[in-house]
Amino acid sequence: MKRATEPHVHPAWGMLALVLLGLLTAQGARIAFGAFVPAWREGLHADLGTISLIGMVSYLVYGLTQPLVGQLSGRFGPRAVLCAGIFVAGVGLVLSSMASSVPALMLLYGTLASLGFSAASGVTAGLVVRHWFTERRGLAFGLVESGFGAGQFVFTPLSLFLIEAYGWRNTLVVEGVLLTAVVGPLVTVLLRSSPADRGLEPYGGPDLTEVPERHADQDTGRPTAREALRSPLLWGLLAPFFVCGVTTTGLMDTHLVSIAHEHGASTALTGTAVSLLAVANIAGTVASGPLSDRYSCARILAALYGVRALILILLALAPYGAWLVVISVAFGLVDFATVAPTHLIATRNFPAASLGLVFGMLSMAHQVGSALGSYLPGLLFDMTASYTPTLLGSSAALLAAMLGCLVALPGNSRPEGAAQPQPQPLRSDAG
Repeated sequence: MKRATEPHVHPAWGMLALVLLGLLTAQGARIAFGAFVPAWREGLHADLGTISLIGMVSYLVYGLTQPLVGQLSGRFGPRAVLCAGIFVAGVGLVLSSMASSVPALMLLYGTLASLGFSAASGVTAGLVVRHWFTERRGLAFGLVESGFGAGQFVFTPLSLFLIEAYGWRNTLVVEGVLLTAVVGPLVTVLLRSSPADRGLEPYGGPDLTEVPERHADQDTGRPTAREALRSPLLWGLLAPFFVCGVTTTGLMDTHLVSIAHEHGASTALTGTAVSLLAVANIAGTVASGPLSDRYSCARILAALYGVRALILILLALAPYGAWLVVISVAFGLVDFATVAPTHLIATRNFPAASLGLVFGMLSMAHQVGSALGSYLPGLLFDMTASYTPTLLGSSAALLAAMLGCLVALPGNSRPEGAAQPQPQPLRSDAG
């Protein structure tokens, strides 16, 4: 069969750049939530607890809809779902600028915009990577996930500047228009869900190690949610990824500024620490990709969770000042670095038709953990007047996640050029 001529630079890298752009802008706007909190408190005359409920609703809407996003991506293709998410998120941000009360903001931002953020997420981006890459998938996953850190680095300071200069309503309009009028159309026109849409093969050639389908739904050929839930490996991935959400997006992204201020750190020092954390996050996320291609993903995850536990212990016990910067950079290096090895284990061990659901459930576990990680530390602080119990408790959970990765996850690795071990299909009788 005659194939279309493949260019010197494989189009897979262009597809990767497009999904990275979509994640950077959509998820950057979402992660910048904290920049709006002071302005919303003042503009809507609400207390911090009330405004925090918007964040809780946003995390839950985002997380609980991730399995549905995965299923829709499997049915209609990740391109359609990703692009729809960018447009919905943009419209939600523009409409949120018109909110005159907390309930309205909770509906428009916490629900509508968050539905868009959920669709324009790592689930859809991960499926594009899976379709377009059969080699260097770990690197591709790492680059895609760096979009979260890059979005944080760009959109959080940008939002702070725009809010101070033009107000929170105009800032939401600017970010919403960017998504709906610039990024959304660009990605819609240029992105393709798979190389077959352009008559090409994936980067690295055909996937000769495709996991066989069994016990799939006879009408769709896709494994059902019940069958996926019976996989012990899935639960071995979900549990540590839940702890990951508690300790990253939940605890550190929401409370690091408050933790620093509690220990007397200046605003300038805290801002420097947060910015350097975002930069280190990008570096760690990108580096985790090729490492996952070469070494055991289970051991990489165990090391990441173990180091993160040590960092939180230091954050609880070490003196601050310059230590805050050192600790923030160290945490950034192991922040989103867990995503590439987690997704790579799933890609190697689950059938292609089930990956949308699997990625969705992983993201849901992470976001539910994030919701708890953003709320519970504040509750414990009100009870104890200290973040120390939260930091030490989170460290204990991370150590448990480290042990779980070593015990429950497959230890095989795949160096470049080595034979791929044959993954196991989903089994309906797995316990």
